[in-house]
Amino acid sequence: MSEKILRILNPRKYPILIFLLFISTLVRGQESSHGSVYNTVLFKITKKNSTKTSYLFGTHHGFGKEFFDSLTTANRVLSSSDILIKENVNIPGHSAEEIINNRKEVVQWKRYLNQRDRTFINRLFAKSPTDYNKMTPTEMYVFLTRHYKQQICLNKDPEDSSLSLDDYIGFKAQEQNIELYGLETVEDQLELINKDVEGMPRRIHKKRLSDIIDKIRSENANDCEETDWYSKMEIDYQLSQPCRNTLVLTDRNNKWMISISELLESKNCFIAVGLSHLMFECGLINQLWNLGYTISPIEVH
Repeated sequence: MSEKILRILNPRKYPILIFLLFISTLVRGQESSHGSVYNTVLFKITKKNSTKTSYLFGTHHGFGKEFFDSLTTANRVLSSSDILIKENVNIPGHSAEEIINNRKEVVQWKRYLNQRDRTFINRLFAKSPTDYNKMTPTEMYVFLTRHYKQQICLNKDPEDSSLSLDDYIGFKAQEQNIELYGLETVEDQLELINKDVEGMPRRIHKKRLSDIIDKIRSENANDCEETDWYSKMEIDYQLSQPCRNTLVLTDRNNKWMISISELLESKNCFIAVGLSHLMFECGLINQLWNLGYTISPIEVH
């Protein structure tokens, strides 16, 4: 087994939180008759009679430092902003690591993983401060999927300490003393990823855990279309199509817009959330349009 697969980016220094953020469902770009195909993930937000200029950036949580540093325009407009609005910000005492480790219940992994896969997981978490025995099978799957995308699909630089694109944007904002605002808590996010597959049979958990471990172990890059597609930024936002997940998209977007709309009135904002939250009828692009804002796609470079 290669050292690349076993590396977890210094897990004692960096919390597991970002790995547990929900992995947004991305849709491959295609021609659209609705004028919603844009070769960018960055949009300018303005409103008549307002002096504020804000930006909306659709992230893919698996990317990181190297990718964002290459986006000249995105970095420039972040620097000009008063506040960075993210899905979540780290709060001492409320990290995913602390929440998980404080749980009483322990998962019997023999019910979900064979001996070979349990050995793999033991080695993967050998130096991690997070007790994986207290993670749910769903949380484990989200972690492994993120690990696969970063280490196999993106071949992440071991010197890159950021755990996600969102994490790195937050780091860049803090470096410049830009205020950070979280739209939800870690508790909210952990509850969400578990509720989204509530009632899933154990045999399905076993199958998908086995499959993702096999892909990591074999360094199989055949399922990297999602990261390749995001890199190319040929995106059909499908703005006239219904949202496909009420729990993960519609409900969250509606809740987030309460805070976002208030902050846009008084601050120059940089909003960085998962790309799928910009998409479809319930997406932030449509919701901002409906509030009278002009949303203009701009190049990230």
